[in-house]
Amino acid sequence: MTTDMKTAKLFYANVVGWGARDASAPALGYSLFTVADLPVAGLMNMPEDAHNTGAPPHWIGYVAVDDVDSVVDRIKQLGGAVHVPPTDVPGIGRFSIVADPQMATLALVKGLNAGQAQSAELGAPSRVGWHELLAADWEKAFAFYGELFGWQKAGAHASAIGTYQQFSADGETLGGMLTKPPALPFPFWLYYFNVDDVETAARRVEAGGGQILYGP
Repeated sequence: MTTDMKTAKLFYANVVGWGARDASAPALGYSLFTVADLPVAGLMNMPEDAHNTGAPPHWIGYVAVDDVDSVVDRIKQLGGAVHVPPTDVPGIGRFSIVADPQMATLALVKGLNAGQAQSAELGAPSRVGWHELLAADWEKAFAFYGELFGWQKAGAHASAIGTYQQFSADGETLGGMLTKPPALPFPFWLYYFNVDDVETAARRVEAGGGQILYGP
């Protein structure tokens, strides 16, 4: 979600190598980011009510599910919240925007055509290569996601700020969870993009008006 779709398209084209094509619906401006003409992410203007609350532009990760409505019901039972109730998008499918009990935001999606579903391809160029949750309490967060999606523990290691627990689905390690440092105000999901060279990509981030928050 962005406040400037034109600038965002140019920025991600330069940094990650994405193409873009229009996928707007009535009353909703929407673009698909593409790699080799395959859609890998979406782009839309922030809703006015979200912008008015001072929410910054941000990414939302989608988890594919078999039944959006039943997963939303389970999220509420487990102490999560629903920001956008299950909604149909003509020609695309059904989605909902939710939050875990620690208020980290994510989305659920069920496409109309199961044959269009793509694998994560975590190692592929210009794709999301890692999904990371900075939680208020990673152990409680892992219990929630494990119950909800069946995610399992993979490897774990100790870091300067505590345990880093990796998680997997269907035998594939997808990301990790940790308890966020106190300086971070709220829990959130962070997404890593595959690039050919981190230093080059970092220079392009700065050239495009972005900021380097950590590293390389």
